[in-house]
Amino acid sequence: MIALLGLLTIGTFLFLIMTKRVSVLVSLVLVPILFGLIGGFGRDLGNMMLEGLIQVAPTGIMIVFAILYFGLMLDAGLFDPMIAKIVAVVKGDPLKIVIGTALLTLVVHLDGDGAATFMITISALLPIYKKLNMNPLILSGVVGLAAGVMNMTPWGGPTARAMATLDAEASDIFTPIIPAMLGGMVWVLFVAYILGKKEQRRLGVLKIDEDYKMLSEQAAAVDESAKRPNLFWFNVLLTLALLVSLIVELLPMPVLFLVAFVVALFINYPHPKEQERLTNHASNIIVVCTMIFAAGIFTGVLTGTKMIEEMSLSLVSIIPDSLGGYLPVLVAVTSMPLSLVFTPDAYYFGVLPILSETAASFGVNPHEIGRAAILGQMTTGFPLSPLTASTFILIGLTGVSLVDHQKFIFKWAFGTTLVMTVLALFTGAISI
Repeated sequence: MIALLGLLTIGTFLFLIMTKRVSVLVSLVLVPILFGLIGGFGRDLGNMMLEGLIQVAPTGIMIVFAILYFGLMLDAGLFDPMIAKIVAVVKGDPLKIVIGTALLTLVVHLDGDGAATFMITISALLPIYKKLNMNPLILSGVVGLAAGVMNMTPWGGPTARAMATLDAEASDIFTPIIPAMLGGMVWVLFVAYILGKKEQRRLGVLKIDEDYKMLSEQAAAVDESAKRPNLFWFNVLLTLALLVSLIVELLPMPVLFLVAFVVALFINYPHPKEQERLTNHASNIIVVCTMIFAAGIFTGVLTGTKMIEEMSLSLVSIIPDSLGGYLPVLVAVTSMPLSLVFTPDAYYFGVLPILSETAASFGVNPHEIGRAAILGQMTTGFPLSPLTASTFILIGLTGVSLVDHQKFIFKWAFGTTLVMTVLALFTGAISI
């Protein structure tokens, strides 16, 4: 009964947002409350929702100050030389820009942090896409694809969870799928080429000296008074120090962004009157953070009512014995779409143990199930999932809707998982 309730909750939520009948924000809050009441959990719903909010609170705080920090750096002109250099190198060619987007994301996401990757890459590249009138869905899609593949690293959340659940080492889970991961990177660059080629045919190759100047004039007026060219190197060093601190986890991420933002604000805009420019970034904060806290309520209710746990048990129970030997492939193929249904904690700590035990009963190495899972579950799938805060950062910064983003990139993300699955089979990382 609870499993059915969970399926109805998620199904209703996905139906409402996919058909655009209700906004994502409203659906995230009202749908789980409605089905929680139907399930007779009314008395405990408040505590469940509060627990969900508590879990996402650090992420929400981090995002507030991260958006403010990178917004301030954009105002101060930190990314202006980088943008000018990229535009000069690509010479107004949309194809080169899209491929450059993929390459930049593959490098930046080496730290395994989706939120930071999205904020850094989008902040650097969105002005170029706007000035060249390129489709922002390509930016959100390609960045999401590249980050999804790189999220398979051992220090990324999904692989770390899989290793913890299966009591395995990186050599058991990650090392065997490195060839598949490399193939996924090549696939992402191939997709970037296809999408870039379409934009090239639509827009043509713009001349830097004429067309770029024209587009710049058409773009929104830049507040030159906000630029701080004399503080460029200070801002560069501060940003590098922040990124290094994030990677080595010097302090909790919310604290690092808060401190870095306050330092940057004080140095760049020391006068209180100048600091009023913070309101320029308020809309981004509101859009992203409201989604994050709403998602906290959604996952809080689904976890507290045991809907997710019961759905995982039901999922395993429907697998016929004749398909037992094919579990690694089944897990790999379904891993990416299930990112839309299960949170990483729910899948790796709830579903994966049951799947691995089931596989072991069929004589399949449980580590193969772990490898299969990370080929898509909250790796290639996390930039599309409404259950992760990073997704809302991605779409919030690029200014696209969740539904349009999902429709645009789903087939390419699923294709990435399929390509890596074939390579994993070919290299023996998973078997039939």
